[in-house]
Amino acid sequence: MKALELQASLNPDGTLDVPESVVSDIPVGQALRVLVLMPESDTDQEWEQRVAQDFGLGYSDSDAIYDQLSTR
Repeated sequence: MKALELQASLNPDGTLDVPESVVSDIPVGQALRVLVLMPESDTDQEWEQRVAQDFGLGYSDSDAIYDQLSTR
């Protein structure tokens, strides 16, 4: 599957403007799979930061022995 990446925003009529440079790479009538990625909300980012901080709180000096194990 070939992937094309572009920046776009949703128009008031519910359509997206696709840059001509991308349109020229898509055969007319070709079925497409579309993945929409949006920035996360501030709440989601705060939650992820808190989880990362709390995870570190569970680490104690006695856990350092595991840092010496071989990665093989």
